[in-house]
Amino acid sequence: MAKKRIIENLRNFITLFSISIVFYACASIQQPQGGPRDTEPPKVLKITPKDLSVNFTSTKIVVEFDEYFKIQNEFKEFSVSPEMERPPILKTKGKKLEISIQDTLEKNTTYTLNFGKAIVDVNESNVVKNFTYVFSTGPQLDSLSIKGQVINSVTGLPELDAVVFIFPLNRDTLFGKQKPSIFTTTDSSGNYSLNNLRKDTYKIYALKEKNGDRIYQQASDEIAFIKDSIVLDSVKSNVNLALFKEDASTFRIVDRRLNADGSISLSFNQKLKKPEVVVTDPPNLDAAKLIKFSKNNDSLKVWLKDLSFDSTKVAIKEDGKVLQTANFTRGKKETYTRVLSATDNIEGRLLNPNKPLKLSFNFPIESTDITKITLLEDSIDRKNFTLVKDTSDFLSYYLTYPWKPKKTYDIKFADGAFTAIFNTKNKEFNKTFTLASKDDYGTLIVKIVPPEPNKSYILEVLNEAKGVVNTLIVKKDTTVRFANYKAAKYWLRISYDTNKNGKWDTGNVTLGLQPEKIWNEPKELSIRANWERNETVTIPKE
Repeated sequence: MAKKRIIENLRNFITLFSISIVFYACASIQQPQGGPRDTEPPKVLKITPKDLSVNFTSTKIVVEFDEYFKIQNEFKEFSVSPEMERPPILKTKGKKLEISIQDTLEKNTTYTLNFGKAIVDVNESNVVKNFTYVFSTGPQLDSLSIKGQVINSVTGLPELDAVVFIFPLNRDTLFGKQKPSIFTTTDSSGNYSLNNLRKDTYKIYALKEKNGDRIYQQASDEIAFIKDSIVLDSVKSNVNLALFKEDASTFRIVDRRLNADGSISLSFNQKLKKPEVVVTDPPNLDAAKLIKFSKNNDSLKVWLKDLSFDSTKVAIKEDGKVLQTANFTRGKKETYTRVLSATDNIEGRLLNPNKPLKLSFNFPIESTDITKITLLEDSIDRKNFTLVKDTSDFLSYYLTYPWKPKKTYDIKFADGAFTAIFNTKNKEFNKTFTLASKDDYGTLIVKIVPPEPNKSYILEVLNEAKGVVNTLIVKKDTTVRFANYKAAKYWLRISYDTNKNGKWDTGNVTLGLQPEKIWNEPKELSIRANWERNETVTIPKE
């Protein structure tokens, strides 16, 4: 009997153990992880009282969403028009947003609650864009609107998420000082719509901003505006704006550095026209200085050959007038590390057959030793090459040789082939390439037809990366030959050089100046290898 009882107890234990295993396994089942990321913002299911209500008397508005959400940057994003002395209080309760009105509402007035980008879902922070709630305390809503498109003034392309806003004319002095309460953002086509507006006179602006406060910051933001005010007495459509980046009104050095290699770097907030650099202290350093401005004259590099100073002052001038002076100090025991390196104009191990081999250095070169350069043509040593300094750029040299097609070139620059300032010598480096075939290059011949005589236009050739590869001034009917271009897609951009100064000028909000107009030729101008393409481009009237 005892044995039988033991067997029965063991059997019961096994059964209970098995059941517990199954139960634990079932209890441990979890939702599978991963899956596609949620990219959809919360959706509005219900609003009480309804949006666009008239004869509004409620003190609370409840908005129900289809998922949990949160409020972010409320004081920056949320606004009411017309403004209330005591703004509404926003509270989240589950999937509902409660808006409690604290102020006494004006009679027969349309109010717009604009949430900007304040409402986002909890997990992925997907934004509910351009969500507004509109009501009227009278029997009818303000129903006027302003619609249009925002584009980039240079590219002509639509701008996504540009902020478009208006100020009543009598409050336009708030521009750049206070955020607007009437605003919206553009969609992917650059379109915008400002709705439920009252009859009034407005100034309209658009911003592409960095910090999202809807207050124009000249140093960082792009701006668009319409000079004339808008008298809104009917629905206004096609009120289009073109964004541009203003030039800074006051010159300022925005970055200054005494680099680890002993060179000096300076960056400006303006593109200078006729810049100069003078080392004012110690003055004896000025005569031997070497300087290199960027293409747009908005940055600069300076090399001083004597670095024994404790401090130095570098003055930036424009047309002989000192704009600003930068001070630099160094420790008496400070040392510098210099590595002389070179870049080239070889593209994908191919050298353009219409251009010489160009080497550009990071330090001014003082001497060269051609005996330390070895050129192999299909492994055969060649000596009939020359090394020539670029007369327009003291950082560059040309290595010339009668390059031949279908040959492989290996060039070794031994240690000390180049000596820069401070007796800085290069470490050994090599260049390997073949000569590209002339048949891989083509020619574009374009007849440019301006719309009016005695006008000036700036023609730019753009590559597929929208980089400028050529520029010329057009003042009359002109046939231009763009020869020896690599087979690729190109575009033309025309700037209307209104003041005939040979460059595109941006706008100025304070002066009410729009940027000079730019027209992008919509036709793609492909250049085929070993081919001449002829086109006629007629510039439209401004």
